[in-house]
Amino acid sequence: YIPLGHRQGGGDLFGSNELAGGQMPLAEVLAALKPVLEDDAILKIGQNMKYDWKIFARHGIRVAPFDDTMLMSYAMHSGLHNHGMDGLCERYLGHKPIEIRSLLGSGKGQITFDRVGIDDAVCYAAEDADVTLRLWRAFRPNLHRAQVTTVYETLERPLVPVLAGMEMAGILIDAGTLRAMSNAFAQKMAGLEAEIQEIAGEPFNVGSPKQLGEILFERMGVDGGERGKAGAWATGADVLEDIAANTGLGTPAELAARVLDWRQISKLKSTYTDALQGHVNPETGRVHTSYSIAGANTGRLASTDPNLQNIPVRTEEGRRIREAFVAGPGMRLVSLDYSQIELRILAHVADIPELKQAFRDGIDIHALTAAEMFSVPLAEMTPDIRRRAKAINFGVIYGISGFGLARNLRIPRAEAQGFIDRYFERFPGIRTYMDDTVAFARANGFVRTLFGRKIHTPEINAKG
Repeated sequence: YIPLGHRQGGGDLFGSNELAGGQMPLAEVLAALKPVLEDDAILKIGQNMKYDWKIFARHGIRVAPFDDTMLMSYAMHSGLHNHGMDGLCERYLGHKPIEIRSLLGSGKGQITFDRVGIDDAVCYAAEDADVTLRLWRAFRPNLHRAQVTTVYETLERPLVPVLAGMEMAGILIDAGTLRAMSNAFAQKMAGLEAEIQEIAGEPFNVGSPKQLGEILFERMGVDGGERGKAGAWATGADVLEDIAANTGLGTPAELAARVLDWRQISKLKSTYTDALQGHVNPETGRVHTSYSIAGANTGRLASTDPNLQNIPVRTEEGRRIREAFVAGPGMRLVSLDYSQIELRILAHVADIPELKQAFRDGIDIHALTAAEMFSVPLAEMTPDIRRRAKAINFGVIYGISGFGLARNLRIPRAEAQGFIDRYFERFPGIRTYMDDTVAFARANGFVRTLFGRKIHTPEINAKG
């Protein structure tokens, strides 16, 4: 452990800002480490190397080559457990490491690491390094045995410097646009509140689940309501979507649909237009998200602090939020998207001749589905109808039920199930492929992608 920035008065939240004695100058340490960290003949081993890679990159050092024990675990054990160092240490080394909380404390009295005494920091940091090396020794030989060496070396590890560079670059945000949108959303919410209260026939707090439940289930007499432990009526999105989809309910269905709209605008305002302004880095004027390689079992990236992968696109209001992401002077943002990529992959892996031919002929599968399901000629196709067909296409291939599709499209369950049944009648090979995949997972406890990624399915044979 090389102490660099520890302050005097270790352990004291309000201690001196003077550096503690006995520490080498930062520039001297970096100059000594740079040749080693950049030497192609010396392997560097870390846990969650993206974090360390960025720290050194900010000081002009590009760490290579390296191995990452977190990504090794992810390649071998995806679906079995998470891949944090403490958990891996207990599971694979039988050792419980020092908890960072024991050094930093918690709550209002929590200190930063530069306030930890050097002696305590040495024990914690040296154990981290020792555990990481031990994990590497345990994992490295097993990559080949698990048949995931190629996945780790060609997909996971090379992504580290790419994502680190993306995080450091960030994305430029037009804060003025976000402020204007927040104001517009506030006005839209006020308009919807007035409309909702008019439908209800009395004023009430639209944001209160308790008051909404009383309106729907007591005053309007909607059947099938359920009460929670505290006795209040359940009015979650699933409940409201069921009511909104039942057009036979008339006014209650209309009320539920408007409340869902209000909640959607409220979420856009609080989660995006308000919150994104707080994530702008004052030094760069940009938002710097964090991408997690090992955050999802399926191999997809996860974005946090803030999540920039779930910026809405389904509604006009949601799409407007993307207008706030802008390019710097003299630069342009380019948007690239695969065309119907999931369906193309499905056509290949499941070997569906009808889908393959449709793609060869340049047919828009979503529009084709819309034409068949909704009896709308291709020439009269609207974006909204195509979006509904897209929900059917993706819903079916990801195993959605008639119940789930009815909620998504706000249509009766019988109608949604009819769409699913007709879909499988047209493409019977999809059902066969799905059934075969589930059977393989039940028998082997995992599935593999075309590139060899292994995803464990430990719960697939669970009872009940």
